Amino acid sequence: MDVKKNGDVSFWYADIGGVPGYRPPLQDDMLADVCIVGAGYTGLWTAYYLKQAAPHLNIVIVEKEFAGFGASGRNGGWLSGGFSWSREKYEKATSRAGVIAMQAAMTGTVNEVISVAETEGIDADIRRTDELLVATNEAQEQRAKAMYADARSWELTDDRVGYIDAAETRRRIAVHNVRGAFIIKKVARVQPAKLVQGLAKAVERLGVPIYEQTTVLSIEKGKVVTNRGVVRAEKIVRATEGFTAGIAGHERLWLALNSAIVVTEPLSDKLWSEIGWDGYEVLGDAAHTYCYAQRTREGRIAMGGRGVPYRFGSKTDVRGVTQQATIDKLHKILTTLCRRPMGSGSTMRGVERWACRATGARRWALTSRPE
Repeated sequence: MDVKKNGDVSFWYADIGGVPGYRPPLQDDMLADVCIVGAGYTGLWTAYYLKQAAPHLNIVIVEKEFAGFGASGRNGGWLSGGFSWSREKYEKATSRAGVIAMQAAMTGTVNEVISVAETEGIDADIRRTDELLVATNEAQEQRAKAMYADARSWELTDDRVGYIDAAETRRRIAVHNVRGAFIIKKVARVQPAKLVQGLAKAVERLGVPIYEQTTVLSIEKGKVVTNRGVVRAEKIVRATEGFTAGIAGHERLWLALNSAIVVTEPLSDKLWSEIGWDGYEVLGDAAHTYCYAQRTREGRIAMGGRGVPYRFGSKTDVRGVTQQATIDKLHKILTTLCRRPMGSGSTMRGVERWACRATGARRWALTSRPE
């Protein structure tokens, strides 16, 4: 698959006129009550709620690039509040009631994010919808049904989850060879760069400065050392996620994983009439090597998934540039799921591709806080 652009952070920024200009960097040493390292979703949401809860606190954020440079501005645009790991393993360390409570809190984040966006005037192409995890062979069908049964066993009710058969799935999206789908209700589709940029501005309005182009060299007790100066703070929040390995002493803390996304040109009305997707569901599948997709505001398909998942030594990509082998794999997934009849005259052409960065604990579990 050939595309017009590879990298340049992500298509989501091209969609809003390009990457933002940089905010001023840290100018000198300073004192703060709280220093947050990293201006992605984790850092920005932390600042947003902390400043509202304790307006007197002097909170600062330091960021190597610009707010939303990492996965927060490159992801697939799923606002799902989903739980995607073993509840049983969490139960062993806590309790069943504790796991169910965390599950409920995560589900509630969908409404919370939408509420904040409305309050702060953030236009992020948010559209309430459902999540479909489709099955296209027998093994996937068994897996999808098992996902549904597991969710129900953990007290998720039918107003949140369900299983639909092949006919109902095709009525929503004409997925090739579909056998059914696990459905997660009350999720939303978003444009991630719009959301993170809007959130950064909301945080600034609360009085929290974001110092960009400020590289953190080390994090010590009560001290963040950067290339622009030292921030001394009683509390330090490391919100660097997939870029954590770039900080001295943290090289092996997280397992850095990579994902990539391709986006098509706007599809023709004829092709959309064949595919359907009128509900703008966020779309995935029940394969082991998962994919994730959305129908965008202007009628494109953004398709993501795991391709080349690890760079030796936890190295990062260069402004979103990704490998051709990964793009070819994503194109195959896209054209397999949305296969059209030969001679239909409808085509899907890629226009941009990019990589994003995520993390996983090396023991494949959450630590003391959700990521």
